[in-house]
Amino acid sequence: MKATVADIARSCGLSTATVDRVLNNRPGASAANRQRVMEAAKQLGYLPTLDQVVLPSKPAHLEFFLPIGSNAFMADLAHHIEDYATRLPLVASCRIHNLAGISPGALQGAVENLSLKANGVGVIAVDHPRTRNILRELVEAGIRLVTLVSDVPAAPRSAYVGIDNRVAGRTAALLMGRFLGGRTGHLAMVVGSRSYRGHEEREMGFRSVLAEEFPNLTVSSAVEINDEPDASYSATMKALHNEPDLLGIYCVGAGRSGVARALLEARPRRKPVFICHDLTKETRRYLVDDLADVVIDQNARLIAEQAVIRLLGSIASSAPYLTKKFIEPRLIFKENVPVQ
Repeated sequence: MKATVADIARSCGLSTATVDRVLNNRPGASAANRQRVMEAAKQLGYLPTLDQVVLPSKPAHLEFFLPIGSNAFMADLAHHIEDYATRLPLVASCRIHNLAGISPGALQGAVENLSLKANGVGVIAVDHPRTRNILRELVEAGIRLVTLVSDVPAAPRSAYVGIDNRVAGRTAALLMGRFLGGRTGHLAMVVGSRSYRGHEEREMGFRSVLAEEFPNLTVSSAVEINDEPDASYSATMKALHNEPDLLGIYCVGAGRSGVARALLEARPRRKPVFICHDLTKETRRYLVDDLADVVIDQNARLIAEQAVIRLLGSIASSAPYLTKKFIEPRLIFKENVPVQ
């Protein structure tokens, strides 16, 4: 038999009116009483759960700030968030804000359009002092926050939802070294934006494993392209021209299409090993056409679902942080491309 408001009131020694105010997130209850009510509700099994995450007792309003632009992975992520949120009764509304770039100013402008009803916010943002201040102000206003894909650990977020990006970079280097089988030579790296902590961590992990296990491989070119395909195309063409025997290319973020276009146009004598991130319509084609050798996928669908669940869990929880749990990346080769 499900617990009632009266059961919770008896358990924590408060009035049913106070319990009702807390469970429906209305003013008039102290922080201490809110914690007592939520703890009692949790112990009595009053609050719903999903995958061991306690969920709020009433539908919540969620908003997400994503720098979608022309990034296929970001577009997929936004689609999966909206699709999953519409199927959950505990989501009253879900709104996606398409940021006009990755700068803190773009985030600030978008946040000014945040609905007054918003209970939780998910964001992909660069790790910058202005960004951290924007996120801090959101949380101080009583809004729960989760970061997606690239973390901002100094911000008071309730959870980070995404892969361990340093491990992803180390995995890319291990694969590169194994693919090249002891050969000695140069590699090129195309970095999306080091302003993203996730991209910086991938580069660090990649370089670490090369130094530890494959000193015969040297990164001779590492260009930051701000996730612009034209910039990645130019950087790749230059690297192929300067290094006719280039052994490999690691694309840290977006800009994959520029690398692929350069490889098709330059037609090097021996195609460099090409490793990139995120399974999209275009990277599926690169794998099948033998342009890309492996895709390290973050799993947009799973990140989207976990982002919604973690936001709901943070709204229901009295704790400032939820348990840390990384998304496991997938290694996709042309022989195991999953069905869309």
